[in-house]
Amino acid sequence: MKNNLPNLNDEIINCTLCERLVDHRNMISRKKRKAFLSDNYWGKPVPSFGEIDASIFILGLAPGAHGSNRTGRMFTGDSSGNLLYQTLFNNGLCSQPESTNIQDGLELTDCYISAVVRCVPPQNKPTLYEIKTCQRYLLQEIKILTNLKVIVALGKIAFDQYIKSMKLLGITSDSKPLFGHNERYILSNGITLISSYHPSQQNTLTGRLTPEMFNDVFKLAKAISLQNKH
Repeated sequence: MKNNLPNLNDEIINCTLCERLVDHRNMISRKKRKAFLSDNYWGKPVPSFGEIDASIFILGLAPGAHGSNRTGRMFTGDSSGNLLYQTLFNNGLCSQPESTNIQDGLELTDCYISAVVRCVPPQNKPTLYEIKTCQRYLLQEIKILTNLKVIVALGKIAFDQYIKSMKLLGITSDSKPLFGHNERYILSNGITLISSYHPSQQNTLTGRLTPEMFNDVFKLAKAISLQNKH
């Protein structure tokens, strides 16, 4: 089944199911931000990124307008990604502390990064229809990635949607999952779900999320992922 992952990412890249998102991502790619006028914007759904045999699955919300929508890689080219990849690097989960473009040589270690919605939404707020439409890709990834031990959900929407996806697969939690920073739950399939505040500027500039708080999440995730490994 793992051989299906490249085909799934191709399917994601070519998706045009949500007209509002298609129009918005195309508009952003035409107008561009002044700082990136010379860049060729990706302007398509952003595929997932990481190792097929990963034990840590990182789930975000959606591509940033001038981050992933520009570069074509999850959490790449904006402030959210700067904190994420620095934190992964600090915990030995990627090869370098920065992710600037898809040719920069970055490799993840035992991680896989995905998102609830694959296209940049207006005001960073996807509709329920768009979330549900994109859920098909998350469900397929969950089935393909059979080595997962830990899920890190970045933000409440990612947390809620992962739980909903699990319920569709008949998987439940050991207790009622409530979103909070560095909260963890054991799912009925043995996987640990950890919730984290999203590394957006809305959280980092206000002090709601500090680098130390974010590091604690991935320190825990790595420790759990290493359990029972030989």
